[in-house]
Amino acid sequence: MIRVTRGVTTAVTLMALAAAAPGLAHAAQPSAAAPATTSPGERDGSPRLPEGWRIAGAGAERQLVWTADEAVPMGDARVEFRLGGRLLGFPVAQPDGRSFRLSLGDARPGGRTEQRIADGEELRVTAGGRRLDADASALSARVRPSAPAVRPEEPLPANPVDPGVPGGHRTVKGEYALKSVRLPGFPEPVEMRAAVVAPDPASAPGRRPVALFLHGRHGTCYKPGTDEETGDWPCPSGTKPIPSHQGYEQAQRLLASQGYVTLSVSANGINGQDFRAEDGGAQARSSLVRLHLARWAQWAANGKDAPAVVRKSAAADLSRVLLVGHSRGGEGVNRAALDSLSAPPADQDGYRGPVRWKIRGNVLIGPTIFGQNPVPDVPSMTILPGCDGDVSDLQGEIYLDGTRGVGRGAALHSAVYMVGANHNFFNSEWTPGQAKAPAVDDFWSDAETPDAVCSPGTRTRLTAPQQQTAGATYIAAAARLFVGGDDRVRPLLDGSGRRAASAGPARVLTHAVGAGRTPAFLPGPSVTVSGGGRLCAQTDPDAARSCLSPDEGGRSPHFASWETTPEPGRDAVAMAWTGPGTATAVRAARPVSLAGAESLALRVIVPPNSRGTELDVTVGDGSGRRAKLGRVRVDGLPGTDRTASYWGRELRVPLTAAARAGLDLKRVSVLELTPRSASGRAWLVDAWGWRPGTPAVRPAPLPRVDFGRLTVDEGDSGVRTHRVPVRVSGQGSGQVRVFTPVPGTDGFASRVVTVRPGQRTIEIPVTVRGNTRFGWDVNQDAFVKAVSGAVVGSHRGGVTARNDDPMPKVRLTPVADDVAEGGALIWRVTLSEAADADIMGGAAFLPVTGGAELSTADLDPDWVRDTYGSVPEPARPLSRPEYEDSYAAFSVPAGETTAELRVPTVRDGAAEPAESLRARPFAYDGDWERVPGPEFTGTVRDAS
Repeated sequence: MIRVTRGVTTAVTLMALAAAAPGLAHAAQPSAAAPATTSPGERDGSPRLPEGWRIAGAGAERQLVWTADEAVPMGDARVEFRLGGRLLGFPVAQPDGRSFRLSLGDARPGGRTEQRIADGEELRVTAGGRRLDADASALSARVRPSAPAVRPEEPLPANPVDPGVPGGHRTVKGEYALKSVRLPGFPEPVEMRAAVVAPDPASAPGRRPVALFLHGRHGTCYKPGTDEETGDWPCPSGTKPIPSHQGYEQAQRLLASQGYVTLSVSANGINGQDFRAEDGGAQARSSLVRLHLARWAQWAANGKDAPAVVRKSAAADLSRVLLVGHSRGGEGVNRAALDSLSAPPADQDGYRGPVRWKIRGNVLIGPTIFGQNPVPDVPSMTILPGCDGDVSDLQGEIYLDGTRGVGRGAALHSAVYMVGANHNFFNSEWTPGQAKAPAVDDFWSDAETPDAVCSPGTRTRLTAPQQQTAGATYIAAAARLFVGGDDRVRPLLDGSGRRAASAGPARVLTHAVGAGRTPAFLPGPSVTVSGGGRLCAQTDPDAARSCLSPDEGGRSPHFASWETTPEPGRDAVAMAWTGPGTATAVRAARPVSLAGAESLALRVIVPPNSRGTELDVTVGDGSGRRAKLGRVRVDGLPGTDRTASYWGRELRVPLTAAARAGLDLKRVSVLELTPRSASGRAWLVDAWGWRPGTPAVRPAPLPRVDFGRLTVDEGDSGVRTHRVPVRVSGQGSGQVRVFTPVPGTDGFASRVVTVRPGQRTIEIPVTVRGNTRFGWDVNQDAFVKAVSGAVVGSHRGGVTARNDDPMPKVRLTPVADDVAEGGALIWRVTLSEAADADIMGGAAFLPVTGGAELSTADLDPDWVRDTYGSVPEPARPLSRPEYEDSYAAFSVPAGETTAELRVPTVRDGAAEPAESLRARPFAYDGDWERVPGPEFTGTVRDAS
């Protein structure tokens, strides 16, 4: 099989395919294409797969491979393979941007996963809950026409204090660029560049608090005057870095006018290399943030060597720092806050100096949270864009839900659901019409399949200026509460149902956990459910257990999937009724105390666009007394099949009726929810005792767990046992849940482990089988999540069995290199020995030095369309500059030793001289460096 592709970097090697680095899957930086996939052969028992899929390799190296028709755009969401609703894993992205590979983990053909495929279970590729394995027309056919969205609710009451009003300080702005830095695991240096907007010291004397912005994973380089952008780093000649760090100036100006020194740092060097990182770049982003903070601390102590913009800015107070992270930048600042409290392993960190700053709070905008381990004792506000087309499952909700029971519970963790906001427009450099580089609206829609909530022009969709103004307002609200300590803005963030007038027409809804709320009813192993409801699993492929149908994955931010499903301990209460009156009782295993609380706060999900769901709320104590607290009414969010709008609305009922009824609020044992509407569905996320105020936050000295990766040679024979490197640091004791693969299956086993002071490791044995044939490196992964009283840094690790066998040699010999038009140019590819992995190679087209050159018009148009994506008009020589990195590719299947490199031609009926192609074979070594081979030629003669 042969394919001609355009590319900057490819995954092929003439001698053999270099093994890809272990780690999370992302759309690869270069926009090249992979060699064509071949249908799985029945010679080895492989099941038949849908178009675009195949199984490659042999033995323990068998891999599931998916190749997209076009390069997957560079974004923040992580690519996942799923089978029948169950997460198979995170494939390794190949440098072509189109191909993704996942180890099957089975030691033989026909293992468990392959059998499930053969049995007809559906294979899917998702990112942020969206399907990727279908073209636009197929996706359009699957999306039901959007029903008109419900009438928006009445505006919330305005909060008396509006943080979006500019302050009175004059501002200055500028940029600085320092010497680039090297970060662990990244071969290329990363830039130290930032855009600064700060108060003028003449109008803002004294030291001022600091707000640092970190953008997310976006393209890195663009070619001015074109729509071309890449993910390369450093930027190739003729291109410029995309100035993503300049995109938050509106929010920076607002904060600077209110007295904050603000800086927005550039992270293109991380975006261009984070496909190499196990954690998707979270640790690298943390290092970059702390390197900038360290410089500012240095300049605050002695500013004579500071850049000009720093010298003309108000002095910075590093004891009051707010971090603002967008998308993967959100995960980066979360890790930076953790690393500032508890040092990461030195070999993983790019900053090893003292911590001379204090993080007072985090703002997270449409963030990723691959590790699902938020920092529990640092206040946070997470903006969830209702029309996010990138991190479309709104997994940032876990920055709230994942803190429950882990830390002290004093820190406020707020979710701000912004109806009609997309992912990109919070950054003006990612916004069409504002950006210097190419930019797009990330929410996908077109004229044939408009979305009733998110298509531009609908009454719920925000324009870019509206979204940017609302974003700046709520960032300022978080700064005022977390850094400034102004409790008057808390009702904007904690579910109290207030709006900021400066946010304009934006419909913004909030709920929260923490801030001293008393845990009351948190669905999980400690509660039982009876009556009209059931305890449901937030992530489970079994529809009978799942809160939402597995087919609706990604539609609830609370139910965002993780590394494994099902995941013990993540539950909610599902209720469904066809008439009023059947109560759902949620009973705690032990009585809970609501003493001192003013209200009972519930987070309740109802279906999008539903109206008028009413529930009576009743509580009872251990002695059998009951009291009806009141009736709540809740409406669904505006939503469609393309939005994640099953989101919990915060509902509060006063506890005064319980006190009047004589209930013992120190021993509350049951919560009853009784529907009063005719029919409906609802889900209880949790219930808390609520009181006003913002308590002081003092981070607890918690133990920290970091997983690492051990790389070993596979050996020539036998079975060896290795142990995943795990580091436990910090103070105190706590509990984490450890997940390890079950041999011979695609599932994971988990256990809760107590980590204690002085403990060095957690025992996680992994077995490795040796052999003597070249193959892929094999990863066996393990991961960890905090349960209580502990924090997690690097959540993912394992053992990589490195191929230690020589790559087979490849020889190309002509079969038909001089043919009449209508024939096929053919070269035979022969390996010196079979391998356990597909051996792929290629030959790049070069200009012909004498005579006529073959063009796309001389080749089979179906072949041209399949390889280029379209038939170029007018026809182009194969070596035309636009295609200077094109290559003809071959693939020798695992276990075989021969293949063909074939270029099919057509008869055009015109009298013409002989035409030829000239090509140079090339190889990529383990570092993806191109190794050229000797040139060869092919000739096509007139058939007349």
